[in-house]
Amino acid sequence: MNLPASLMSSLNNTKGFNKEAFETVHASGEQVVSVRINPLKWSMDNNEWSISNDQSFVSNYQTLIHHSPFTIHSTVPWSSSGYYLSERPSFTLDPFFHAGTYYVQEASSMFLEQAVKQTVDLSKALVVLDLCAAPGGKSTLLQSIISKESLLLSNEVIQTRVQILKENIIKWGSSNVLVTNNDPRDFSKLEGLFDVLVIDAPCSGSGLFRKDPDAINEWSEENVQLCSQRQQRILADAWNCLKEDGVLIYSTCSYSTEEDEDILDWIKEKFKVDGLRLKVDEEWGIDEVQSSTGVYGYRFWPYKVKGEGFFIAAFRKKEETDTVRLKIKHTQLATKQEATLAANWLQSTVGFSFIKQGQHIAAVPTQWNETIQYLMQELKVRYAGVELGTIAKNDLLPEHALAVSTILKTDAVKVDLDLNQALDYLRRNELNVSSEQKGWALAMYNNVPLGWIKLLGNRINNYYPKEWRILMR
Repeated sequence: MNLPASLMSSLNNTKGFNKEAFETVHASGEQVVSVRINPLKWSMDNNEWSISNDQSFVSNYQTLIHHSPFTIHSTVPWSSSGYYLSERPSFTLDPFFHAGTYYVQEASSMFLEQAVKQTVDLSKALVVLDLCAAPGGKSTLLQSIISKESLLLSNEVIQTRVQILKENIIKWGSSNVLVTNNDPRDFSKLEGLFDVLVIDAPCSGSGLFRKDPDAINEWSEENVQLCSQRQQRILADAWNCLKEDGVLIYSTCSYSTEEDEDILDWIKEKFKVDGLRLKVDEEWGIDEVQSSTGVYGYRFWPYKVKGEGFFIAAFRKKEETDTVRLKIKHTQLATKQEATLAANWLQSTVGFSFIKQGQHIAAVPTQWNETIQYLMQELKVRYAGVELGTIAKNDLLPEHALAVSTILKTDAVKVDLDLNQALDYLRRNELNVSSEQKGWALAMYNNVPLGWIKLLGNRINNYYPKEWRILMR
């Protein structure tokens, strides 16, 4: 692996940099593989989904994955639900992956959990914005640690990337979330709306060289400068939407000080903020650094941590910010009849309102109903709450999102599939499964829902989303 000479030269004075160790780890060919479990799905008591962080969670997880192709090696020390794997399996051929029971995420970036937990009161009902969210790793992490009473807005500016973000949010299965497709400047009008603003900024990508060697060819000093300018623009454009005393978390997968410490100084000089110092266990191997203005940041070197290159810092906003008034021009509520039909598919309607997004009916948290409707008129909302389905002939035609959600009624008809049948389902092939029942049913794999099928007596219709089907044999 030929590392850029100009990068190596620029890192010489960076705290913690060891040229020989840096070159050795990149030449080793070692791949660190880690996953993060979805605690909304894989902790179950009396057939009800619940969050669990107790020690039994790991053993329950190990039991559930006995048919899965991977083996856990150890825990990611800064994550409550992250695990290193012994080797990289074929995630594509694991039904649990497609069911949203875990997310394949780089271990260093899981440190976002510590940054949030140490700076934010997660017992409160928060409004959180993940501004540069695709493909969804940090959004699904945030979804796992915020309270059920909170609201997450997951945004991606690039239209082609918002589809994979929406897919991963749907698979994660929660209802207190929106997916939007907006430029950061579109959020400036949402004054003081957000308690937490997470900006995992587009960067030059030097921290991904080991994971993605093609990133080396895309790296240049000119690109570092362009990324630094873009990062400043994103921060300036979105700043107004963060409320006073709200928390900004900034991160990159770059080693360059121009995108890391220099950006911390730019934030400190441009805005009224307090830099926040995080507690880091010495055994984790993370380097605590300070910018020239004294702001603390945290850099991950791949020869010091079991993970890739990463940088993160946190700030608290200390300037007065007006709060946007939620003026709803047109309500988008479902009719009483539509809401009644939709309610028949849910465990409970307590705490939910039903809204229309085009022809789709979605269930959203009632406490955020007004906020969500306002956001739907002000932003390009691509997904809200849990999409339940469309009404046809006085019945609900259910969406895939409902099948993999955590709000579907527990007495839905279920059809158990073995591994080969589950893979046929995920390829959207015909299924050879016998059932005496008729109508909508959940295709299940080891007690985990994969999606909808329709039982028609002499055949089964496969309703797995066409655009999600797996092509690998």
